[in-house]
Amino acid sequence: MAIPGVIKNHKLVTIILLVILVPITVFVLWAWITLSFSYSSGERAGFLQKVSKKGWVCKTWEGEIQLTAMPGAAPEIFTFTVRSDSLAQVLNKLNGQKVVLEYQQHKGVPGSCFGETEYFVVGARAVGS
Repeated sequence: MAIPGVIKNHKLVTIILLVILVPITVFVLWAWITLSFSYSSGERAGFLQKVSKKGWVCKTWEGEIQLTAMPGAAPEIFTFTVRSDSLAQVLNKLNGQKVVLEYQQHKGVPGSCFGETEYFVVGARAVGS
């Protein structure tokens, strides 16, 4: 014979676990998928203007380059995120120089804890004068 209180508690625990675990699992899978597969990739060339670690809770490396444009045209700013501390240090040394950034675009990344932009730099090199 089943005890009614135990069955009610079991259903309550199951409902609470589903309400908590299902959204967490969906968020983790969403984040993993968007960060693992890139939508596009390529290179951008320009003058590296800024690389800084930003954020209140989630610190991320954010930067921008001024893309080289045709003479007389307004310059375009390309903002990006760097996930690697070692790559951010390389970029800090290249600050102010003309660089080529290799990037991957990740669309749909949840929240700004993974980066403020959808462009994640995975490589950088200085352009010889």
